[in-house]
Amino acid sequence: MTHPLLKHLRDELAALDREGLTKRERLITTPQRARIAVRDPLAEGGERAMINLCANNYLGLADDPDVIASARAALDEFGFGMASVRFICGTQTLHRALETRIARWLGTDDAILFAACFDANGGLFEPLLGPEDAVISDSLNHASIIDGIRMTKARRYRFENADMNALEDRLKEADRDGARFRLIATDGVFSMDGHVAKLPEICALAERYGAMVMVDDCHAHGHLGEGGRGSPALTGGGGRVQIVTGTLGKTLGGGMGGFVAAPQPVIDTLRQRARPYLFSNSLAPPLAAGALKAIDIAEAADDRRERLAILTRRFRVAMEGAGFDLLPGETPIVPVMLGEAQRAQDLARALDERGVYVAGFFYPVVPRGRARIRVQMSTALSDADLDHAIDAFADAGRALGII
Repeated sequence: MTHPLLKHLRDELAALDREGLTKRERLITTPQRARIAVRDPLAEGGERAMINLCANNYLGLADDPDVIASARAALDEFGFGMASVRFICGTQTLHRALETRIARWLGTDDAILFAACFDANGGLFEPLLGPEDAVISDSLNHASIIDGIRMTKARRYRFENADMNALEDRLKEADRDGARFRLIATDGVFSMDGHVAKLPEICALAERYGAMVMVDDCHAHGHLGEGGRGSPALTGGGGRVQIVTGTLGKTLGGGMGGFVAAPQPVIDTLRQRARPYLFSNSLAPPLAAGALKAIDIAEAADDRRERLAILTRRFRVAMEGAGFDLLPGETPIVPVMLGEAQRAQDLARALDERGVYVAGFFYPVVPRGRARIRVQMSTALSDADLDHAIDAFADAGRALGII
């Protein structure tokens, strides 16, 4: 007899499919790079070559030979994995080297590694804030920040995305409610829209109301700001943001792992009390070593950052000229707005047929009626790759009546 829960889940999945909300994964048979191959039983040889426009591989380091060589050397020297959490017997010299390198790069006292930035954000708030405190969060913050805030007993306040008047109102409200400590939490770059947070204004309000500022810079570290130091460096908010979280799984090599960089008391507290840190295995040595090399490359990669900006501007101009609706912005995240989920799915499928690898984003990842294809630029893309992608968008858009 089938359990009622299983029938319920099947019905829910069928409803998702009818609404065009089912997310499907495609099998990639190559390393992550600008041109990838995907599994296709109908294609000659069982796979197809495609131009990849939806990886977080902003500086093209996911298959960088030096990053790979560093990871391979660490595999030989330090082994495959630690089989333990950090405080028991899972910390190697390599882990501390990476933490101190991150702190030096971002100009903080120290840093602490997590298995992913989802864990870093998930474990950040509860150890630092109690019921007497307040956390004020941007409405478009990443799901990991939202989940992390849910774990704390602190009072929760939310302000509309980038609305400084609303933020000030929430700070005043927290003050009237008698909050002991106040922490403002925001993405540095909002991953679905590509917008950069108004960090100078946020920091000014924080200083006026005695709050601290936390920034998730997963979509900024390595490819934005001086030395790739992210949104505080890009906006002039550097030195005024106390807590920064980030990932090693995007620009910085594309493996996995996350971190918090912050004043020493914050890091020391997280090392004692952050549950995802205390109860998760330490990063595999090859991941740590590859990330160390990736940071070295990214810090000195002014030429790659300039190339990334050129590609982004070129793509935006061509797409707007073709008639597509783009969200404005200057980061390498370029949202092509389509409205309904099925429309995003249809365009993604049409682009797949034309050799361009993209993904449709729709509810619950973005609000209903705000479906899109999020295009992400990478310095690994050649001019010919970009030309092909632009032509494919235009051809598919005309075929579907989008433009």
